[in-house]
Amino acid sequence: MNKVATAVQLRFDVQNSPSLPDAVRERLLKLKRISADGILTIEAGRFRTQEQNREDARQRLAALLQRATKTPKPRRPTRPSLASKENRLARKRRRGEIKRMRRAPPEESV
Repeated sequence: MNKVATAVQLRFDVQNSPSLPDAVRERLLKLKRISADGILTIEAGRFRTQEQNREDARQRLAALLQRATKTPKPRRPTRPSLASKENRLARKRRRGEIKRMRRAPPEESV
């Protein structure tokens, strides 16, 4: 067990940072790591020295900010092709036929 506390917590106030553009701030606030008051917390404890953990936390923050600066590609709604619809329905029919064949034959009253 490591007896020396070398882990680091980096806190960045996303909500009140004057250096962030609004679009980047909105993307960062959607992250799950953000607290209710808009503070991003990064915990780094991968390395054995505190200085290495500090640098690691800074690099992770920089990577997060870099990722947030890129605007996400807008999703274009698509529709399934006619062939894919027909294939799906054919598979369902085949599956239903297999299940129908498993059933016991109906009792005939003579």
